[in-house]
Amino acid sequence: MQLFIVTGLSGSGKSIALRALEDSGFYCIDNLPATLLPQISHHLEASHQTKVAISIDSRSAALEALPSAIEHLKDSGNNVNVLFLESNIETLVKRFSETRRKHPLSDDDTTLAESIAHERELLTGLAELGHHIDTSNLSANALRNYIREIISQPNNGLVLLFTSFGFKNGIPLDADFVFDVRSLPNPHYDLALKPLTGKDKAVITFLENTPAAIEMLADIQQYIDKWLPSFDQDNRSYLTVAIGCTGGQHRSVYFVEQLSKHFKNQQKVIIRHRELD
Repeated sequence: MQLFIVTGLSGSGKSIALRALEDSGFYCIDNLPATLLPQISHHLEASHQTKVAISIDSRSAALEALPSAIEHLKDSGNNVNVLFLESNIETLVKRFSETRRKHPLSDDDTTLAESIAHERELLTGLAELGHHIDTSNLSANALRNYIREIISQPNNGLVLLFTSFGFKNGIPLDADFVFDVRSLPNPHYDLALKPLTGKDKAVITFLENTPAAIEMLADIQQYIDKWLPSFDQDNRSYLTVAIGCTGGQHRSVYFVEQLSKHFKNQQKVIIRHRELD
């Protein structure tokens, strides 16, 4: 059975992710108590369900039992993928304010910010169980497309995810490695290049004619080449490498595109341009 477990902070997009999985043919169960995970999996196997997605949130009973339940499912031969969604507190507060929904952990004596902080504490450590996704700067449509791309990847082996971002909007919460390319000449200050992105030929030519950019690209590529096998041996499902420049439009996009070209022939690769998406 191919099983996706969706968990994370309230307001981070778990419902959107679950609906995207449902649209892709998965049998979905929302808000299942963690203690029922082993039993429900046996029931689903008996009913010959081969693609299942289950949402588990912070209100789940015995949440601390989730890691061992996941290991049990894996040991039983199931292909288990965990998606942990979160956002920064500013985004979560804004989303709850816009929808006027009540936070599931809030009460008359607890503010929204305190409820979010408490939930983050309850979920500490779960992000390490699978693929950590920061939805702070993702629209609903971008998240749906991202989930579909994850589903389309083969079920075995490490997936290498390259994401570009702008430091002005904060560092991605889901990054395993962060590389800063802001020290390189910025195409933003060339009026002809300013409206373009790192995917455009003129920007590519500009950076390829910058020796420091070529040297830094080679250094980052060499570092990933050297240490990628150790993460693969650690049975990691995903490794996220974030490349940041000031606005996330030119230099970081160029680096992500070039790195993905190098690694896609030897590794499963996903590309995400946070600010462009």
